[in-house]
Amino acid sequence: MSRPLRAVIADDQALVRTGFRMILAADGIEVAAEAANGAEAVAAVRRTRPDVVLMDIRMPEMDGLEATRRILTGGTDETRVLILTTYDLDQYVYAALAAGASGFLLKDVTPEHLVAAVRLVRSGDALLAPTITRRLVERFARRDDVQATVHRDLSGLTPRELEVLRLLATGLSNAELADRLTLSMTTVKTHVTRILSKLGLRDRVQAVVVAYETGLVSPGEGSGQGRSLS
Repeated sequence: MSRPLRAVIADDQALVRTGFRMILAADGIEVAAEAANGAEAVAAVRRTRPDVVLMDIRMPEMDGLEATRRILTGGTDETRVLILTTYDLDQYVYAALAAGASGFLLKDVTPEHLVAAVRLVRSGDALLAPTITRRLVERFARRDDVQATVHRDLSGLTPRELEVLRLLATGLSNAELADRLTLSMTTVKTHVTRILSKLGLRDRVQAVVVAYETGLVSPGEGSGQGRSLS
């Protein structure tokens, strides 16, 4: 049997950690460790190698943004980070997504949504409502032609891959992409996988950020009807 899903909970409020632990444990998800600040979170991840980290964005000593950066650049390729926040339009959340976090949850999330989110990102998918993603990125992405070129070079993408990336960034799901482009779901998934590989991205969340930062998609473009970036 495969090992159970393992998580680390990082939040400076003990009651939040306790509540989330109880919810996850009730669904068979093992909480490998808890942390009250970013430094403890980084240490806990290095010690326990969890599948998912629930990371509060605002903590003392080291915030969740810096902890996310250290975790995702520290050789823990299998660990995914879910940001916990009180505000959906938070510049720190945007920075964490750009750094590789796989999505974010508001702290008033329902137990069912919390469990589903942890299981979703463990599978390698990204969790974000496209409409919220787009508003977040449009608000905080800083267009800079020089920095964008250095950050990610889109010239290696084929015309079709550029089209898929542009539509993906406007919030379309794989099913909607397939319908819009008259392609099979398998072909769409192949295009998305190749885009992520060529650009060196962890998941679709980072692809959305890159599409805006490079100017491939402009603020206000698209309507995005999907429910999650998966």
